[in-house]
Amino acid sequence: MAKKKIIVPGDIEFEDILSEVEDAQTSPAKYEISTYPADFTLQVLHGKWDKPERDISIPDFQRQFVWNVEQASKLIESFLLDLPVPPIYLYKERKSQKLLVIDGQQRLKSIFYFFEGFFDRKKRGQREEFRLKGLNEKSPYFNKAFKEFSDSDKRKLQDCVLRAFIVQQLDPKDDTSVYHIFERLNTGGTLLTNQEVRNCIYHGSFNKTIVELNKNKDWRKILGKDELDSRQKDVELILRFFALLDVAKYSKPMKEFLTNFMIAHRDPSDDFLEKISGLFRNACHEIADKIGEKPFHIKAGINTAVCDSVMAAFAHNLKKIPGDIKGRYEKLKKDTNFLNSVSGSTTDVEMVNKRFERAITILFSR
Repeated sequence: MAKKKIIVPGDIEFEDILSEVEDAQTSPAKYEISTYPADFTLQVLHGKWDKPERDISIPDFQRQFVWNVEQASKLIESFLLDLPVPPIYLYKERKSQKLLVIDGQQRLKSIFYFFEGFFDRKKRGQREEFRLKGLNEKSPYFNKAFKEFSDSDKRKLQDCVLRAFIVQQLDPKDDTSVYHIFERLNTGGTLLTNQEVRNCIYHGSFNKTIVELNKNKDWRKILGKDELDSRQKDVELILRFFALLDVAKYSKPMKEFLTNFMIAHRDPSDDFLEKISGLFRNACHEIADKIGEKPFHIKAGINTAVCDSVMAAFAHNLKKIPGDIKGRYEKLKKDTNFLNSVSGSTTDVEMVNKRFERAITILFSR
């Protein structure tokens, strides 16, 4: 019996296309990776964190710190009692030489928060004082804050060692492997979507732009949802739109193509961001105005392949939209060649080119 698909309330429903699912799960290309252990004292790790230009960067994504006070307290107690603590994984960025946390942010933030005296969660607008909770009441550390430790206990905790595995990509000479390493290590029980991982690792002005564009009113009409998707699948559609504007450069797999596009445009010029933002807004406005809401719901949910090809076709023809564009779109949705190209093998180069060609021909040829 097939498993029932779980939809989070408010999230966008997509049409199930096997080729899209398989592409999203593709394995990475070959890499030459260097991995070596390093033993840091907790004081040294905190020092790398507690500075204006941090030497340690924890990925900024939706599900950040999720441990409660009791969980964090047990970790601190484990150090104090010399109990084993799992290692963390840090990725050394090629250009900055800074360390990106790819597994272990719950442990690291618990340590940092305890040294700083305040827990992450806010109660009534204020940070909660971090006292060790959930311990045996006879423990000498029960309900204590770090500032209340004796000098010897402070030194003991600061001198505790947390093993880290430092990962560095040697070849190819970029940082693309961090995407795949993060994907495998930092699942937290729920595998992150490809866009959530990109959002963590390739943050920059381009990422900020597509996140902001995701709130566009016309875009939300096209998607048929006012609420932002909890797994950032709507943001990935925008990335896909931009990446495929020059469809001649497309190469399979789609997952890798989108990631490489985001890497290449991580912090582009203001002119570039202004240009592509205008294209996106104008294309969304014309589609929502002239075709109507939820135009890409061909069957049960949004068809990703219809979306990317029609969006790109509009973006390239904004100044010559025919008066009968809605009727042309209805014709496109019945075109056998187009339907074949958006139903199967949708990430194959041939199918991508075919649906883009059919969309432009039927919608905008005279």
